[in-house]
Amino acid sequence: MSGHAVLDELRQAIDEVFHGRERVVMRDVYAQASRHVNLSADLLTHLNELPEGPYDRRELTEAINEVITRRGEQDTLGLLEVPQQAGAAPLEYLNPTPTVPDEDEGPDLMR
Repeated sequence: MSGHAVLDELRQAIDEVFHGRERVVMRDVYAQASRHVNLSADLLTHLNELPEGPYDRRELTEAINEVITRRGEQDTLGLLEVPQQAGAAPLEYLNPTPTVPDEDEGPDLMR
């Protein structure tokens, strides 16, 4: 199974465990992921590397991505998309592209 297919399966398990819940604990994530027969034991060990405790979806995604990156598998396996936090501004609002006026616009300071 390709890395992207494996991550799709993991995304599905994550969606299932978060259904109707804001926060989940690792044992619930692991239990749900282990029900997915297409997830390898190796990928499940990624989840074992995460500390116990409650996670929201963003925290869980970032933690899984950190494990993948630490293992150097981001190029072969890929990374999960990190969901935006509720109420967070899209990136284009945080880092707007500066606009440069056309030559015909604005006062001519060289005259």
